Amino acid sequence: MLMSRKSLGLELSAAGFSFALASGGKTPTVEAGLTVPFAPGLLTLSRRDPNVTDGKTFVAALKEAHLRLLTKERSVSVSLPDAVGRVVLLDLEARFKNRDEGLDVIRWKLKKSLPFDISAVHLDYQTLEEKENGAVSLLVSLISRPVVQQYEELLVAAGLEPKLIDFTSFNLYRLFQPRLDLSEDGAFVTFYQGSMTVLIFNGGVLSFYRTKEGVGDVQNLFREVNSSFLVYGDQNPGQSVSEVFCAAAPGDAESFRALVAEASGLEPVLLDLERLVRQAPALGLDRPALHALAGAMGAALRSL
Repeated sequence: MLMSRKSLGLELSAAGFSFALASGGKTPTVEAGLTVPFAPGLLTLSRRDPNVTDGKTFVAALKEAHLRLLTKERSVSVSLPDAVGRVVLLDLEARFKNRDEGLDVIRWKLKKSLPFDISAVHLDYQTLEEKENGAVSLLVSLISRPVVQQYEELLVAAGLEPKLIDFTSFNLYRLFQPRLDLSEDGAFVTFYQGSMTVLIFNGGVLSFYRTKEGVGDVQNLFREVNSSFLVYGDQNPGQSVSEVFCAAAPGDAESFRALVAEASGLEPVLLDLERLVRQAPALGLDRPALHALAGAMGAALRSL
């Protein structure tokens, strides 16, 4: 009998961290998972400086949690908060000969628009669209080397092997992708771990990205979601959003759906994690506990 492949995902946030052990198949299965809070101030989100203030406590917490998972899997894909890096949608007039040339062109293009030294930044990109005239649209992710190196070193010290690192918003998208891919001109709006993110697609291509940390109160949240749709309309005249999808913790889901409906002028589809993933029979997580694993599950799916 063949053993199903398993993958470990880890989500880090200022509030704490989550592990999710997932197995593949048509419907991914959460084999094991847990969420652990951090002491206040243990992890401070910053784009410039290392985030973890007490490495020893951080490592000890990860070690203990990993032992509780009862898995030998140590290779881990990681979700980091969007607030510790920068995401840029970039249009360039010509394609690249190779990836290294692409990185050089992007650094040159962005060096004057970033608030930090581009040479001290880890940069990665993904081609979103290649146009007939040779132009390309890119999704560019940037994170300060001191920030990402500290995370990598502390994960190794905890006995883990960091393999793939991404921002939480994109791992949430990955988790709900089977449903989102059915819409060509849709928006995906999330309220997760105190952050709002809006992703808008045109013709199946990401054309708008915005995230905002610390938008807990309803007025602030409405203002940010509403502003995102207004800015998208101003930047992309003639492009319309035909569907809106949203996701939030179970306790906030219905009120968030109503807020997004008012801000967008469309009736959103509320995405339910329980319809997209299964739990191992012995796990028995309730809806809030399962939702708390969303960022870690999305990360785990990168390796399945």
